[in-house]
Amino acid sequence: MAATPPIAELTDRARDIFRRVVDGYLEHGVPVGSKTLAQAGLNLSPASIRNVLAQLESLGLLAAPHTSAGRMPTEAGLRLFVDGMMQAHEPSADERAQIEARAGVHGPVEEALAATTAALSGLSACAGLVMVPKREAVLRSIGFMPLGQGQALAVLVAEDGAVENRVVALPIGLPHGALVEAGNYLTATMGGLTLAEARARVERELAAGRGELDAAARALVERGLAVWSEDGARRPVLIVRGQGRLLDDADAADLERVRGLLDDLEGKQEVAALLDSARAGDATRIFIGAENKLFALSGSSVIAKPFRGQDGRVVGVVGVIGPTRLNYARVVPMVDFTAATLARLMG
Repeated sequence: MAATPPIAELTDRARDIFRRVVDGYLEHGVPVGSKTLAQAGLNLSPASIRNVLAQLESLGLLAAPHTSAGRMPTEAGLRLFVDGMMQAHEPSADERAQIEARAGVHGPVEEALAATTAALSGLSACAGLVMVPKREAVLRSIGFMPLGQGQALAVLVAEDGAVENRVVALPIGLPHGALVEAGNYLTATMGGLTLAEARARVERELAAGRGELDAAARALVERGLAVWSEDGARRPVLIVRGQGRLLDDADAADLERVRGLLDDLEGKQEVAALLDSARAGDATRIFIGAENKLFALSGSSVIAKPFRGQDGRVVGVVGVIGPTRLNYARVVPMVDFTAATLARLMG
């Protein structure tokens, strides 16, 4: 396939007609015909307009889905429009207020991230996405609850109120008192530390014989530390909100594509990898259709923007996913503003 020509290679007439076709398609979702363009004040005959449309089609910027239909932008045409012709519309004061209000939700930071992503989804009519590294929680307490059949539930409570559970295999013949003793010891030793810091401290104390535990409680402490460290503590947290909006906006002919997109969103590891590719640099990344293999079949676009913490390092990526027929001029600045809001939240 030939490379997409730069916008400067198009004549003024071709640029004007191309922009009108893209604007009309993005607004109404149907191909734009020469008759519609002739009625839009172009001061050109339908024959002249058809000639320009044919040239734009030969360049791979427009396509005619049916013989008698008008033209719609190809993915290459959308890329040219987004990169060279789009005039961004900043979020309104009300839109900014909605995003900032949801980012101010009290409680664990993941709840604020989820609420902000839901607000972005509602305002953009897309599915909202946010990905952040698994944050190392500062611990408040750890306790053990018996489950029976040689298992216990290790319950970790963080300073921000977040609670996580893990199932721990119990040593044979472990007395109930050892569960209490191990939990009290870990809470006293680990409180106010991250899991990595607490693990290092406990291991030092046990190695030096300073941990005043009997053998059974000591074995439980070691197993508890192991199970808290072994699973996906370093995997990123991916939050997706508003998938249903993709179905709401789809017509009957588009439902199969949207179902494919929803299936793609279930594969969160692949989506996380896509968002992770947007971490480099500060610019907003726009993936259109087949430009990304993950969403090639569902014909979807992703707009993503990294956000930074107080130390200047990238701490996450926020964005939206929807059909290629997005209002890019409105949604791109909205994603930018949400990224700036989350940067303040994570700072």
